[in-house]
Amino acid sequence: MEWLANPEIWVAFLTLTALEIVLGIDNIIFISILVSRLPKEQQPRARFFGLALAMVTRILLLLSISWVMRLTTDLFVAFGHGISGRDLILFFGGLFLLFKSTMEIYHSLEGAEEQQASGGKAYGFMGIIVQIAIIDIVFSLDSVITAVGLVDNVPVMVAAIIISVVVMMLSASTISNFIDKHPSLKMLALSFLIVVGTMLVAEAFEVHVPKGYVYFAMAFSLAVEAINIRLRGAMARKQGQEPVRLRKDTPE
Repeated sequence: MEWLANPEIWVAFLTLTALEIVLGIDNIIFISILVSRLPKEQQPRARFFGLALAMVTRILLLLSISWVMRLTTDLFVAFGHGISGRDLILFFGGLFLLFKSTMEIYHSLEGAEEQQASGGKAYGFMGIIVQIAIIDIVFSLDSVITAVGLVDNVPVMVAAIIISVVVMMLSASTISNFIDKHPSLKMLALSFLIVVGTMLVAEAFEVHVPKGYVYFAMAFSLAVEAINIRLRGAMARKQGQEPVRLRKDTPE
């Protein structure tokens, strides 16, 4: 138990936990938007399963760290550029994120209203869990590689991942309800996910874009939109107007 008294271990743990929470922002936004399409009674369960999948995926990747690190080895060369397993995962994961975000924007604005039968709800629940699992692999891979570069103590990394996911579980409902309540924030979040998808594709071709720039731009846009929401809310209350609602149909 001597490691408990080691300040370096605690600094590494707190740093990695904070980093995991920041890196999980795009993941929790994606989960929140997907889960918002389910009936209200199914949403908490879907958020729990989605974030639990993220935690299990990251821990399994950590325990198979030798395999993860081999993913950075080039498998073949295309157009003079070495392609590794990590590049392929980031590339197809980025394309998937671009496709889903674009379709979510389209169906939120233009999709036809549909009445879901009880069988359709069950299928929608499982379909959304599968989509969450797919994107969890992409986000978890980058997160684990970052963690390995920062800390060389596997128990510390596992503890940081568990704590960060618990924090995200506690905040997921609030974030999801807030995004669902404000359509402009949902469009902003989806636009952010499009940028993240583009970054993943760029990373696959060794074009590194510091995520700090994207997160700063997102935070600035969020702050401006928060002010706009306050102003629009005040005007709507004065005029007795109903807020804009986005469509809830699930894209094919």
